[in-house]
Amino acid sequence: MKKTLKLHSDDEAIALYGNLDEKLRFAETHFRVHISAKNHELTIEGQKPNVAKAIDYFKDMLRQIRSDGSQLTVAVPRTSPEHYAGRSKSAQFFHKGKVVKPKSINQEEYLDAVNHYDVVIAIGPAGTGKTYLAMALAINALKRKQIERIILTRPAVEAGESLGFLPGDLSAKINPYLRPLYDALYDMMDFDEAARHIQRGTIEVAPLAYMRGRTLNDAIVILDEAQNCTYEQLKMFLTRLGVSSKMIVTGDVTQIDLPNGKRSGLLEAQGILNTIEGLKFIYFNEKDVVRHPLVQAIIKAYDQHEKNQ
Repeated sequence: MKKTLKLHSDDEAIALYGNLDEKLRFAETHFRVHISAKNHELTIEGQKPNVAKAIDYFKDMLRQIRSDGSQLTVAVPRTSPEHYAGRSKSAQFFHKGKVVKPKSINQEEYLDAVNHYDVVIAIGPAGTGKTYLAMALAINALKRKQIERIILTRPAVEAGESLGFLPGDLSAKINPYLRPLYDALYDMMDFDEAARHIQRGTIEVAPLAYMRGRTLNDAIVILDEAQNCTYEQLKMFLTRLGVSSKMIVTGDVTQIDLPNGKRSGLLEAQGILNTIEGLKFIYFNEKDVVRHPLVQAIIKAYDQHEKNQ
């Protein structure tokens, strides 16, 4: 049996097929059918019951995509694709056959803030989706050609081990500090596709110091681990904002690795920038943690211990 589903645009195809057609490959395996896509037509072949299920699956998602339009919103955590129909309308980012959607009110507010503000500063504990959400939003915008590039950066702060004593040249010494950004990128995008974007310069991963003197236009710029920025570094970074760009700053003020005597620029920014229009602070707590359930309990226990000191 053969069935064909017609699409209206490239945007629909991007949303429906997934990164490097990964969603199609997933459906082939899951429904035991053969799928081909050409000229905005999705053709599914196989046994009649399997084809019927696959067609219904794609039709449900296509209805959701068309009802949501071109909204940028995406979120975590990821859920099984067969549960897509009837789920939150904010979820329209597809990754390896899975739908990405919000799991808390703060996550929804975070996504809304990025859609409506040019600078968003997200503060909260590890595991609350700050960097993951920002990366998903940025990649979605890049694929929809709403921006020309993504810039990912973080401060290279020494945490008990001096850069000067690490082996290798400067690049080899800096790369370990950037590893979490690469990990987040590869979790969102196929390794080969990410490598092509990095080679072309449409995705850039660099230490914060490399931002000095630049004007960052037509981009989404993500600063991770901002609690380890000094006052001067964060001021430098925020003043790089260019035309048609957004900045997303993420950090956890309970995990500051700066040397004694150095105050976190992220801590100071809360008092300096909180009245600026066009800039939004979002705060997460242990209830927003989407990692292992024990992480919530660990964060809560440490918070209570520090309050008792």
